[in-house]
Amino acid sequence: MRRLMRLYFDASLILRVTIALVLGVAVGFIGGETVAAWLAPFGDLLLRLLQFLIVPIVLFTLMVGINQASLGRLGRMGGKVFLYYVATSALAIVVGLTVATLLSPGSGMTPDESASIDVPENPGIVSVLLSIVPKNIAAAFAEPNLLGIIFTAFVFGIALLKLRQGDSQSELGEKLYGVIEGLNAVTMKVMEGVLQYVPIGVFAIVAGTVAEQGLNTILSLGKMVLVLYLALAVHLLIYCVMMSAFGVRLRTFFREARTPMTTAFATQSSTGTLPLTLNAARRLGITQSFYGFSLPLGATINMDGAAIRIAVSAVFAANVVGMRLDVMSMIEIVLIGTLTSIGTAGVPGAGIVMIATVFAQVGLPIETVALLTSIDALVGMGCTALNVTGDLAGTAIIARSEGERLESQPPERHAV
Repeated sequence: MRRLMRLYFDASLILRVTIALVLGVAVGFIGGETVAAWLAPFGDLLLRLLQFLIVPIVLFTLMVGINQASLGRLGRMGGKVFLYYVATSALAIVVGLTVATLLSPGSGMTPDESASIDVPENPGIVSVLLSIVPKNIAAAFAEPNLLGIIFTAFVFGIALLKLRQGDSQSELGEKLYGVIEGLNAVTMKVMEGVLQYVPIGVFAIVAGTVAEQGLNTILSLGKMVLVLYLALAVHLLIYCVMMSAFGVRLRTFFREARTPMTTAFATQSSTGTLPLTLNAARRLGITQSFYGFSLPLGATINMDGAAIRIAVSAVFAANVVGMRLDVMSMIEIVLIGTLTSIGTAGVPGAGIVMIATVFAQVGLPIETVALLTSIDALVGMGCTALNVTGDLAGTAIIARSEGERLESQPPERHAV
């Protein structure tokens, strides 16, 4: 047993996660829902551990980062981040529409008129923007409201920076900064321990997802799933071209990004994967003052994978009912889809919310949403992985545009 444990901890994290992913698929198909139900607590534990780290890692990382940079540089990079997120979300919808139009998923299918879908209410972009300023700090941390936590970290981080730069209370500010810096270091140490459990949780979650979806579901809407994943691959290629243009080494990037990508694929949670994404950015050599802001914001509002899902789903629904999407309809989907992908951030069932909202605006039948819910988990896995990849790619690109060298750390085996 001791030798087996040593082999487990000596193997690299990505090797363990990859093996867990393959074993999870096999066990899910063979064992079925009985085995999946038995493994479910192990998957739930991983999600709880990752969610457990979100508040301290975002709060302390961002506060320490702000105190390591000038406010002018933060403002300039913040503008670049926002423009990148909006532009790539719009581009993702264009990619999805193009690929889906060429391959026509849904042709020959008919909607189930008796099917119904309970769609959560879309809060809209105004409500999301207002939620940036929490009415109660404790409530923002308890929910957690990630935008509210980012706002809190920014306000107190800037106040701490001003305190340290002042004449009368600079000593007090330095002591307080030392405490925050220490808490950040402790949080990173806790994360190292949590990462050792990631492969076990990934195995349990993948086994459960495969068992619940089943082979029949995959085959019945297989073309839709294949078209969506092809569109995701095209957009990933665009990331690679952009990163190469800015001098980001792709081999180094994917060596560090593959663990959060794989975990996001299994858990279907951009926010839940955030601790791993932040760790990957740190290992890529990106400054903490930048990734501490861009990645939490991206996990909340940047959803390139979800944007592609909107586009492919729209073409799928149009083909099911024999409706032709003209150029104006496609432009409308791009505009509404871009805004909706931001406006529904953080809402449970966000994928269905976004699809239903766009369908209602462009006149597509809401009944087709019920068809898409049967493959929700299958498409959600790939979309979430691309969401996380887009956040990290954008962070690396903008860091390079600011002159950062991105000197990555050497590969680790015992800890990540």
